[in-house]
Amino acid sequence: MTRDKRFDFGVLYLVHLVISADGVVDQGELRALEAIIEQEGMDSNIYRDFIEETSKMNEREIFNKGIQMISECSPEQQRRAFGWLMKISESDGQVHAKEIRFLLYSVKKAGIDFNDVVSEANNLPDLP
Repeated sequence: MTRDKRFDFGVLYLVHLVISADGVVDQGELRALEAIIEQEGMDSNIYRDFIEETSKMNEREIFNKGIQMISECSPEQQRRAFGWLMKISESDGQVHAKEIRFLLYSVKKAGIDFNDVVSEANNLPDLP
């Protein structure tokens, strides 16, 4: 089965924004990102391609591209993507207000029920 690049890149775009929302990207958040890449079976080059692509984009462009890609995914993939966002917002041991505001805004923008996201997050494996 072919990987869905929309899901992979959509998750990476939005995770990038969550982990940088508080202004600090720590090693724990990077380990959590690596765990998501591994759990989802993303291609080993996808993160490199993602970094190259986003280096030329501002925050608004990254957000719009991430939401666009996720909105083109199946409802199951959408819930899973936002479940990962919720998990990674908790990965550094603190849930920052900016991360939660971003998550709530993104879920609303994508038209997904927040309770579905919470349920999906509870079904995903814990992040390091």
